[in-house]
Amino acid sequence: MAKPPAKIEPRPIRPPEDWRKTAVMPGFHRSVGFEIDPAEARPGRCIVRGRIEAMHLNINQVVHGGVYCTLLDTAMGAAVVTTLGPQEVTATTSIYVDFIRPARLGQVLSAEGVVTRRGRNIAFADGKIQDEEGKLMGTGRGTWYIWSLSPEKGPAPRGTVQGAASPAGPSKETPPRP
Repeated sequence: MAKPPAKIEPRPIRPPEDWRKTAVMPGFHRSVGFEIDPAEARPGRCIVRGRIEAMHLNINQVVHGGVYCTLLDTAMGAAVVTTLGPQEVTATTSIYVDFIRPARLGQVLSAEGVVTRRGRNIAFADGKIQDEEGKLMGTGRGTWYIWSLSPEKGPAPRGTVQGAASPAGPSKETPPRP
């Protein structure tokens, strides 16, 4: 009797080399209508903008909470991506969002993500959403797990970002299964 195929856990793929050159993101992000602002991107920081359209509204005619979550996850996650070495990938492990004010149809929202601490396998980021007048609409914070694409080696070395010190020596953790 044949064995069933082994269950393979999903792993993130390597993002583009330079997110600053990727103004319009593919897949889900394109369908939602948000863009990275390449002029504002730098190591440890990213801004994502989008105009609120009818598809973003809930039954109360204000922006759905998932839009704030998407904006913050994208901005903070892209900020983490700017800190990765060439053999590293990342994925969100947790995100917490505070909904401060509701956005309405036609408003342009900007989400800023900033890496507050980057370790060997975990990164922390904070984010905020503002409208076009600079009014605070929401805030968030989250953590991202970082994998090495080279299981036999530890994570690639990287520089200091926003006070995060570079780790010394190879990883002592067991790499995730492919």
